[in-house]
Amino acid sequence: MQISFQGELGSYSHQACSEAFPDAVPLPCSTFETAMDQVKEGNSEYAIIPVENSTYGRVADAYYLLPNSGLFIIKEHFLRVHINLLALPGVSLSEIKTAMSHSVLLGQCRRFLNKHKIKSLSGIDTAGSAKIVSESNDRSKSALASPLAGEIYGLDSLGVEIEDMKNNTTRFLIMSNKKKNFHFEKNKKFMTTIVFQVKNIPAALYKAMGGFATNNVNMVKLESYMVSGTFTSTQFYADIEGHPDEEKVKRALDELVFFTSFFKILGVYECHNFRKFNS
Repeated sequence: MQISFQGELGSYSHQACSEAFPDAVPLPCSTFETAMDQVKEGNSEYAIIPVENSTYGRVADAYYLLPNSGLFIIKEHFLRVHINLLALPGVSLSEIKTAMSHSVLLGQCRRFLNKHKIKSLSGIDTAGSAKIVSESNDRSKSALASPLAGEIYGLDSLGVEIEDMKNNTTRFLIMSNKKKNFHFEKNKKFMTTIVFQVKNIPAALYKAMGGFATNNVNMVKLESYMVSGTFTSTQFYADIEGHPDEEKVKRALDELVFFTSFFKILGVYECHNFRKFNS
């Protein structure tokens, strides 16, 4: 079974893939869209896509692609992001002058880099930076990347878990071209992901959201973005706790639909254990 993801081997998406599907064959892709297309074309079983990070925030490109991808969300995965300083074998920390990585990761290790007077260099991505260091003979170069990247590219870890925020976590969505029907069970917790556009009437969004409040349904995520290249048409993405067959969720969705011109369920799936223990 192949799982497609955006990035190089050793990226955090690759690590998430290995955790969620330990026996799967990773299929690295250049873009999120390519990773999703591999599923639609039957080359991979699933695509694993990052959508938000507890430190950095949302992955805007992913949210834009999800509604029109033609795929369904069948699972979520939370990855604890550990950042290591990786260098050529035998190099000491005192020799390191520069650290290369994606700009997001560079911003998450400022304390360590400042302490050791290491200059930041922006790279295309994390695992790609590790690959560049592994192919270089420059002992002063290092990369900020996952422990997995260090293993794959034969680099030593001169700094382990050096991230500033020790609760740094990324949420991934697992996408399939087949809808998975999880039947409602009272002893299980579910998430439902939806996209919708409200009607062009006064207070439509306020009225549409009212059903979740009155029916005691928790909405944990709400994103908005423009569609059709206009400033007047807005689409919303939302994650809610519960299953559509659950009575209170059904009532809330019925009220939402009444005030929308477009509504679609992108996926119904079980909550990841991370939610259960961090709620």
